[in-house]
Amino acid sequence: MTKAPTTLRIAIGDYPHTLPLKRGEIASPWLKLDFIEVKPMHKAFKPMVREHAYDASEMALVTYLQAKAYNKGLRLMPAAMLARFQHGTVLFNAERGTLGLADLPGARIGVRSYSQTTGAWIRGILENDYQVDLSRTHWVTFEDGHVAEAREPPGVTRATAGQDMTKMLIDGELDAAIYGAALPNDARLQSVIPDPEVAARAWYGQHGLVPVNHMVVVTESLARANPQAVAELYRLLAESKQAAGLPAAGEIDMAPFGKEANRPCLELITSYAVQQHLIPRRFAVEELW
Repeated sequence: MTKAPTTLRIAIGDYPHTLPLKRGEIASPWLKLDFIEVKPMHKAFKPMVREHAYDASEMALVTYLQAKAYNKGLRLMPAAMLARFQHGTVLFNAERGTLGLADLPGARIGVRSYSQTTGAWIRGILENDYQVDLSRTHWVTFEDGHVAEAREPPGVTRATAGQDMTKMLIDGELDAAIYGAALPNDARLQSVIPDPEVAARAWYGQHGLVPVNHMVVVTESLARANPQAVAELYRLLAESKQAAGLPAAGEIDMAPFGKEANRPCLELITSYAVQQHLIPRRFAVEELW
């Protein structure tokens, strides 16, 4: 009798390196993937952390670090899904005057959630690469983090229900705001860091790493009960990336795969998370897998 294939429920986004797999161009003879579509992708993180809603899912790195800190039964796979250079993510309303790096201490800055990984990356860059003192910054958030036990540090307040971050920025209720994937298309809103693309290239030249936002996690129960399925899932994801022809010759790999390829990024975001009181202690990279 032929054994039925193992089926995994998985929630990952539509990216060039995942589409061959999601379209069925990459397949396994014994592992079937049941793709659960969640848009925007960050809406999958809370149910994965709190309910193990999927066997595997994409997850923001700070969410995973907090889940690790509070023993949420997840394990990280060295498969990056989403990365971006972060220098252009903090915006101000130029119609209301200029706002430079020196103006950020004491400013009111909006961010979707204090634990949002984009926010952690850009705060770390501002503090450590630009020596911006954010200790007096007033942070305004708009939703809870994904890990219920993780508490926001002092200096963080919640916007009133129904308030919109971009409207608050335009109206002057915020001095600046941090955006993730969806930067607003508004000429009034400009980057606090001048020439962010040039700055990002210089940062990459200095650090030699890509700031990954999302990687793939699996439940610890799956990893214990069926490590072969986890290994096969990784193989399928890697083969999908290869089928997409990524990275193209001479281009930066924006979806690094493998433990060593992701080590520098994980070391840096972990140090930022400790610095920003997002997690209670620093994890060695070996603890995260």
